[in-house]
Amino acid sequence: MRFIPTKVHGVLDYVVAIALIFAPLIFGFSDLGGAAVVIPIVLGVGLIVYSLFTRYELGAFRLVPMPVHLVVDVVASIVLIVSPFVFGFISEAPNAWLPHIIVGAAVIVVVIFSEPQPSPSVRRSEHATSAA
Repeated sequence: MRFIPTKVHGVLDYVVAIALIFAPLIFGFSDLGGAAVVIPIVLGVGLIVYSLFTRYELGAFRLVPMPVHLVVDVVASIVLIVSPFVFGFISEAPNAWLPHIIVGAAVIVVVIFSEPQPSPSVRRSEHATSAA
């Protein structure tokens, strides 16, 4: 059952992106450096970029279909979840690795419950724009 509209998913995309970018400061692991800090920042910036290009209410350029966006969300979430293990910062204090795992898992849950297509009004406006 998918009950999260694409418009709500879009809002969550930008909120999560900003949270990822500032996670090292928010959770106090910015002094660690390395992958623990770089990965959430890169994924946050990436999320903003591909959200801007997604074909949904909050996309500016609307080139990437929503199902493709959802796949990229899952792939990025898996990278976030496994990064503490792959890059070896799982042995650091939990504030350095637990946010990666929690945010990654939460995004996967959001994807599972997100609608794969935007509202009909967004799809109609795209067709009107492409026909003009």
